[in-house]
Amino acid sequence: MYKIFRSFLFLLNPESAHFFSFKAIKLILNLPAKNWIVRKIFNIRDSRLERNLFGLKFPNPVGLAAGFDKDATLFDELGSFGFGFVEIGTVTPLPQIGNPKPRLFRLKKDHAIINRMGFNNSGIEAVVARLKRKKTNIIIGGNIGKNKLTSNADAVNDYEICFEKLFPHVDYFAVNVSSPNTPGLRELQQKDPLIRILKRIQAINSSKFKRKPILLKIAPDLTVEQLDDIIEIVALTKIDGVIATNTTIERGGLTTNVNRLEDIGNGGLSGAPLNDRSNYIINYLYEKSNKSFPIIGVGGISSPKDAIDKIKAGASLVQIYTGFIYEGPSLIKAINKEILDL
Repeated sequence: MYKIFRSFLFLLNPESAHFFSFKAIKLILNLPAKNWIVRKIFNIRDSRLERNLFGLKFPNPVGLAAGFDKDATLFDELGSFGFGFVEIGTVTPLPQIGNPKPRLFRLKKDHAIINRMGFNNSGIEAVVARLKRKKTNIIIGGNIGKNKLTSNADAVNDYEICFEKLFPHVDYFAVNVSSPNTPGLRELQQKDPLIRILKRIQAINSSKFKRKPILLKIAPDLTVEQLDDIIEIVALTKIDGVIATNTTIERGGLTTNVNRLEDIGNGGLSGAPLNDRSNYIINYLYEKSNKSFPIIGVGGISSPKDAIDKIKAGASLVQIYTGFIYEGPSLIKAINKEILDL
């Protein structure tokens, strides 16, 4: 049934399809009994799926990656599809419209998407207001970033603002310094600025009555030397884990016509082509760190096998995004069923 819905959505430009699907989900799941029916169809409740990480109990290990529900407008409804957790954002202190349109592109032949959204979001105050109206017990991750006009020298202040404002309303944090769509952002993955950001946030975290888990979201385009730095930084700053990986700027191995790719231009590539690189990053961090911190595996999961491969590579939890768009909510249930069969 989802494929019929998808065929209609794919007649629209990707960003229009995204907003239409949000409205449809919101409408349908707020009709009497529809939420119950959706939960009955897509949810699997089994204690063998539960994962205890970072002091949190996840009902299952399949989450929704950041970027889908940027503004925290649909997290309750998305939980009805069987996600074990939902990561909202990326959120910035001030609202921003993001990059000029068009900025979202489907690569159907590659089961992929290119985006250069540019952290478009309604700002921290609006997001907090929505999170205050949370109706369910879905685990929420808060993915935080800096505003485009904030210099890298002052970036730590943006992360601090988002951390403080979101702290009462999310269950864990994802520090995003790895999007390719905000100019200069990836420079913050370098050792010194990254340590500065994470130490500042950890200092605030330690001052709270009960701290919250902090994870670092990294790019798939890091070198081995940079990955070694990440392992050292995690140990030094004592953050709780890593999310691997964000979108890639690479275009190798795609079947989409090269002229089409040139027309699209810059942006982060997500979806099936990212799977192998993401798995490599996960496994490298897992083995080289001597399994010293948990990893959330994301990037290229289009099937249950893809999710299992990430778990075998070293991921404790997984997230989907592009696969959710192409395959629909049945993918969540299929992954959880496959995990039960391990």
